[in-house]
Amino acid sequence: MTEENSHKKIWLNPSKVQNRPIYFSTKRIMDVFLSCSGLIVLSPILIVIGLLIKFDGSHGAVFYIQERVGKNGQHFKMFKFRSMIPNADQKLAELKNKNEVNGAMFKMKDDPRVTKIGKFIRKYSLDELPQLFNVISGNMSLVGPRPPIPSEVAEYTKYDMQRLMVVPGCTGLWQTTARNSADFAEMVNLDLEYIQKSSFSFDLKMMFDTVKIMIKPNAAY
Repeated sequence: MTEENSHKKIWLNPSKVQNRPIYFSTKRIMDVFLSCSGLIVLSPILIVIGLLIKFDGSHGAVFYIQERVGKNGQHFKMFKFRSMIPNADQKLAELKNKNEVNGAMFKMKDDPRVTKIGKFIRKYSLDELPQLFNVISGNMSLVGPRPPIPSEVAEYTKYDMQRLMVVPGCTGLWQTTARNSADFAEMVNLDLEYIQKSSFSFDLKMMFDTVKIMIKPNAAY
């Protein structure tokens, strides 16, 4: 998205966005097939990452389970590999004044809560791989807006709430372009641009771009 369009408001038509049965049913089939295939192919990597986290000295669980908000405001439990110290959520309040982005989300480049293993798996987006289980269960899709946490949604405007018109995804336009260099408003606009342009070919492009970024990371941290 160009700088000129990055601040242009995108207002979506809910009926036009959601009334696409062929697209969404086919996308669901693709999600399940690709996620199951991915878990089988990547199982050795998943096991190695799990062992590294288990024995990293931080004495925490391998998986981090967090409540997120999905399509139409429905809450669900999202899975990730744990990349932070076990009590990271409790320490968030102490870091709020160090937030490096504007708007309803928290980002901090040198977050002291991130473990050594966590820095590596976050850089290459490997911490997101367990979300393939969320995709299989139907809470998430491979491509779509990232699911926010409830406290972030509590600060949403009517404009921001448009992000919740579709099933959230593991990756999307925000992750494959600006990533952490974008502020909250830019992220929302990128998500709305994706929803507006979503199609089979666009989804495939997002997945292909995601693989490239996992090999050569952008601004992930």
